[in-house]
Amino acid sequence: MKHLILLIFLIISNGAIFAQIKSVSYVSARNQLNGGLALPSEERFTITGTIPEEVRMVTLDIHRARRSPNSALTYVWRAPYRMESNEFEIYISDPLRSNEPYSLTFKYYERAGTSDLQGLREAITNNLAAYIRANYEVSRRGLQSLAAKQVMYTQLNEIVEQGIANYAHPFAQAFPGFSDVVRQKIDQTHSLRLRNARFNILRKKDDLSDDRALYADRLIEELVSLTQAEVEQYLRGNLLMLVDIREVPNYPTEKRPFYLPLNVGYGATYFSGDFNNLDYGTAPFVGVAMPLGRRAFTKFLGNASLNTGVMLTNMENLDGVEISGPLIGRPVYFGLGYTMLRVLKFNAGAALTSSEVNGNLENITIYPFIGFSLEFNLWLGLSNR
Repeated sequence: MKHLILLIFLIISNGAIFAQIKSVSYVSARNQLNGGLALPSEERFTITGTIPEEVRMVTLDIHRARRSPNSALTYVWRAPYRMESNEFEIYISDPLRSNEPYSLTFKYYERAGTSDLQGLREAITNNLAAYIRANYEVSRRGLQSLAAKQVMYTQLNEIVEQGIANYAHPFAQAFPGFSDVVRQKIDQTHSLRLRNARFNILRKKDDLSDDRALYADRLIEELVSLTQAEVEQYLRGNLLMLVDIREVPNYPTEKRPFYLPLNVGYGATYFSGDFNNLDYGTAPFVGVAMPLGRRAFTKFLGNASLNTGVMLTNMENLDGVEISGPLIGRPVYFGLGYTMLRVLKFNAGAALTSSEVNGNLENITIYPFIGFSLEFNLWLGLSNR
C-alpha cells in the first residue's frame, strides 16, 4: 500500500512539473501565426508579438470559423502603467477545440491625440444636437416628438456608441449610457403641454405664440446641453484610438490523437451482511473508460466516465464459495468513474458474478462494487506520415 501511494505521488508531481503553458508567436508584419503551425488545442496557451512602443493596448477576437463573429471571445493586453513595452502577451484561457479552424482578429490601439479627441467630441455632440432638434416639432397642441421616449433614449446612446466605435477606454470602461437626469428630461418633453407654461396674460395672442415657441426651444436646448455634458465627461479621459487591424481567418488547430483510458486498480464487492457481519470480497481489476466529456471544456463531465472491466482474480464469500464470472471465468464490473488528483479514479457500480450450485449450475448475481484505480491513456491511431 505504501508503494502504491508513493507511485501516485510521483505521477502527480511529474505531471505538475511538465504541465507548462505553450507560447505561440504572432508576427504582424507577415501576418504569420505560430510559424505556420497549427494552434494548440484543448489546452491553455499564450500569444506573444512585437509592437511599437506607441501601442498601449492589443485586443484579440477569436471564434470558430464556422460560427458567427458575434460568438467571438475577446482577450485584452494593456501596457503597464507608465512603462514602455515593445511586446504584448495574451493569455488564451479558453482552450480551442481539436482539429477546428478558428478566425482571429488583432486590433492595435494608441493614445488618441488632442486633435483626435477634439474632433471626436465635436462630431458626437453635433450629432446629438442634430438628432434631438430634428426629433421635435412645436405645434398648438404642445411639443411633439417623432419617436417614443424609450426609442429616443436608446438612439441617443447608439449615437455615442457608434461614434466611439474606433476608440477604447484605457480602463475598459464602456460608455455607461445617459443618466436618469437625461431620461427624466426626455419624459418631461414628451408629457409637456404648452398651456401649462406660465405666460403673461396681458400679452397679445401673437406674443403668446412666441412665448410658447421660446419655452419649447428652451426645453430642447436643455436636453441638448445635458447629453453633450455627459458625453464630454466620458471623453475627458485619455482614450485610445484604433490604428491597425490584422485578421487571420480559418486558422487550424492541432488534431488531438484518440486515447483509450486504461484503468488498473483494486476493488471490493459487497455480498451481504451489515457492519457487524460484513460479507465482501476484494480483487485487483483492469478495465477501460469512456469519458462523458472533454476535460478541457467541462470539468465535471470531463472527469466522469462510464467504466467496464474484469477482475483479475476470483473472490470468496464467508461461506467459502468461490465467486467467479459467467463470461470469462472472472467477475466483470461496470459503472461510473470520477477522476481525482489527475490519475486517481474512484469507481462505483456493479459486479456481474457467478458461483457454482450443486457442483455444476451457475448462480448469476449482480453485487454492488466500488474501487480505486490509476488511469493511463493508451494511444490509438496511426502515425502521421
